[in-house]
Amino acid sequence: MDSVRLRMVADVPLGAFLSGGIDSSLVVALMQAQSARPIRTFSIGFHEKAFDEAPHAKAIAQSLGTAHTELYVTDAEAREVIPTLPVLFDEPFADPSQIPTHLVSALARRSVTVALSGDGGDELFCGYDRYQLLRRTWGRTRWLPRAFRTPLSAALRGVPEHAWDRILRTTAAVLPRAVPKWAQGHHVHSLAEYLRIRDALPFYRRIVSTTSEPLHLLRTASEASLPLDDEAPAFTWADPAEFAMQCDLTTYLPDDVLVKVDRASMSVGLEARNPFLDHRVVEFAWRTPFSQKLNAGRGKWILRQILYRHVPQRLIDRPKMGFGVPIGEWLRGPLRDWAEDLLDPHALHDEGYFMTAELRRCWESHVAGTRNAEYLLWSILMFQAWLRAEASLQSRAASAA
Repeated sequence: MDSVRLRMVADVPLGAFLSGGIDSSLVVALMQAQSARPIRTFSIGFHEKAFDEAPHAKAIAQSLGTAHTELYVTDAEAREVIPTLPVLFDEPFADPSQIPTHLVSALARRSVTVALSGDGGDELFCGYDRYQLLRRTWGRTRWLPRAFRTPLSAALRGVPEHAWDRILRTTAAVLPRAVPKWAQGHHVHSLAEYLRIRDALPFYRRIVSTTSEPLHLLRTASEASLPLDDEAPAFTWADPAEFAMQCDLTTYLPDDVLVKVDRASMSVGLEARNPFLDHRVVEFAWRTPFSQKLNAGRGKWILRQILYRHVPQRLIDRPKMGFGVPIGEWLRGPLRDWAEDLLDPHALHDEGYFMTAELRRCWESHVAGTRNAEYLLWSILMFQAWLRAEASLQSRAASAA
């Protein structure tokens, strides 16, 4: 409460991002509890239901009594942001949620100059699905004999992803409780890779990576180390999920999430503030027993208990949604020509960074729908787009000189 109060001090118009998730909803609830006027809240909606959090945000806003603004954007409007990304981020930044983050920042800036966000809640209070995935998968497979793990892994990978998709759909139709709704062929292939891993750090690295073999796509390179590589053996976490949270707090949060929010917001002249990252909140989170973060299969348990005091529980207890866009489908459709240009074989060869044939096979399999390589391809495309933007800037600078 005090962390939120301190970040509400401003001599300019103030508001908050509201996705309808636990973190942003809790920040807004504590803001509204300390304000004599309705807090201004902002959310972006998409017409594709799988990516649309706006109805949830609207329900939270109505319950809290905020002055809520939502904007539904079309796929075309969202894609218009893409050409500006290399200059906006000034580096090859490849988190697809950069697109809606920029859009909601631009929306908020029309009315306010400062906006509070809920960033940090996932890393501090066990919010990401991967924490439970690591806990379940690593915990259940690490004891399997190597003689069993290797052939099982090979068997799972022997069936193509698109074939697994058909198998899972058929099984879900007959036995709906046996197959999670989110299960897809690429999840089975990921499980196959997990079976070959014996230690927590490599397991974590694989979960957060877009590919298990990044160097196969690069001509000359060595993989960068994580800040935790040297320290990880000294960690003695009782739970692998806690280990992953520690990794995220020191890598993913500062190097991805906060970079994304800072550059997307500042590009439109908006200041974003993060109450969860008050040092007192961070210290409290790491003193809190893990059972109060993950309880009965639900992450952020303690945050939920606080939020229930302000918002009806039925509005909170729903599956977690990512703040994203349908990059995979866009690459097969309206972004295909843009991607083809960036992945032109002659340009790739001349630039000298990627193994052209291997990358083209990856691209063609994604377009054909036999493989879901959206995040890997987006990373490469953002590098290519940044490379082109840099070359253009240098060319203009040379001409001006």
